[in-house]
Amino acid sequence: MSQFLPDFIQSYIPNSIQLIYLIATGFFIVGIRRLGSPATARSGNQLASIGMFIGVFVTLFDRDIISFEFIIAGVILGALLGAFAAKKVKMTAMPEMVAVFNGFGGGASALVAWGEFSRLETGSFEVQALITTGLSILIGSITFTGSFIAFGKLKGFIGGGRIALPGQNIINLVLTAAALALVGWFTVDPEYQLVFWSLFGLALLIGVLTVLPIGGADMPVVISLLNSYSGIAASMAGFVLGNNLLIISGALVGAAGLILTNIMCQAMNRTLFNVLFGAFGGDEGGPGQDLGDKSVQQTFADDVAIQCSYANKVIVVPGYGLAVAQAQHILKEVANLLEEKGVTVKYGIHPVAGRMPGHMNVLLAEADVPYDQLYDMDDINPEFKSTDVVLIIGANDVVNPAAKTNPGSPIYGMPILDVDEAKRTIVFKRSMNPGYAGIENELFYSDKNQMFFGDAKKSLQDLAVAIKELD
Repeated sequence: MSQFLPDFIQSYIPNSIQLIYLIATGFFIVGIRRLGSPATARSGNQLASIGMFIGVFVTLFDRDIISFEFIIAGVILGALLGAFAAKKVKMTAMPEMVAVFNGFGGGASALVAWGEFSRLETGSFEVQALITTGLSILIGSITFTGSFIAFGKLKGFIGGGRIALPGQNIINLVLTAAALALVGWFTVDPEYQLVFWSLFGLALLIGVLTVLPIGGADMPVVISLLNSYSGIAASMAGFVLGNNLLIISGALVGAAGLILTNIMCQAMNRTLFNVLFGAFGGDEGGPGQDLGDKSVQQTFADDVAIQCSYANKVIVVPGYGLAVAQAQHILKEVANLLEEKGVTVKYGIHPVAGRMPGHMNVLLAEADVPYDQLYDMDDINPEFKSTDVVLIIGANDVVNPAAKTNPGSPIYGMPILDVDEAKRTIVFKRSMNPGYAGIENELFYSDKNQMFFGDAKKSLQDLAVAIKELD
């Protein structure tokens, strides 16, 4: 595009492009910073979008871009798909959509590296460019197939439990070592096409084999990690193209994803190595551990309404079941009714609640739950001792006392919400089936706990009616 401009303007374009890239990077950094709080997340997203728009627009002035047909078609197609997804995809399907976006991001980076390698003479590549081309193909391809396997597990197309061959971990390590060796070989002999295509195929296979064995309970961590991979792959593609903005933006995504992955691993009291190679859970509906002849106390809407209406403080612990039932709006209505009676209502959010990072925060924000009522685990835990009633809606593993009391439990050591310290817990649940990790929950059998069986949305609707009838 720049070739159509006067010569004296063209002389300023290279430096101007880099300066504007720097400005766009500033938008990215501030945008990511504001994503750290639900109160500022929307504006953070908008700022990052402005930065991306500036980056795309300025890149069109690159001297190598002389044809806009495909670019315009791509922009229109991408905008239409994005708008459709934003309007139509349900909140419960957000984890799947994020997985697909990660896959597209990784695949695009691999294709960019492939396209650049195919477009130029092999001899024109420096060693650094060949290394980054190989790594971009490797990481991007792993992200592509790994993300779509994660999508299949979240969607239920693939079983949520561990699916692995005997010695799967060793196989994965050997294949990864072989792929890195192929990157080295490709760098030394880029004209040998068999090496290039072997690297491509092996990377796609590694993506499948590394995600397939990971159990359902670890899927939020995997989604976060794949998001990081897609950023690293984009950064590598930036090195291939010599585009500073792509390098920086990819590095920001990669670093943010790794930090989030680390936070989630800490929240589960597990290492990333253990998540990748020691998966557990995913056996939904299984028999779980033997708890003998323990029984549960069942309750109903009228009783729950009385307990909550005469309480001083009620804490709501949401989980994936709330999202499945799409009960966030009726939950907000119940909270409003209780607040009108002078009850203090708060929400306790576990870092790995739901099936992707921040899932519950987004869900409650959709129902206009005030941000200052949302509390992280560390902030809400000290309050349970002084809480009259805890409503646990669709959550399971994140409130399981076995994490504190049972050394033999797979989740032992995992930080949980200390709901068992409250005066009363009421669990909204369809049945007694174990949660996503496939582990029985001892809380259900506690003397202080009651079970409110049924669909979460229907149960909350009944509860709202019962509270109104108390007036």
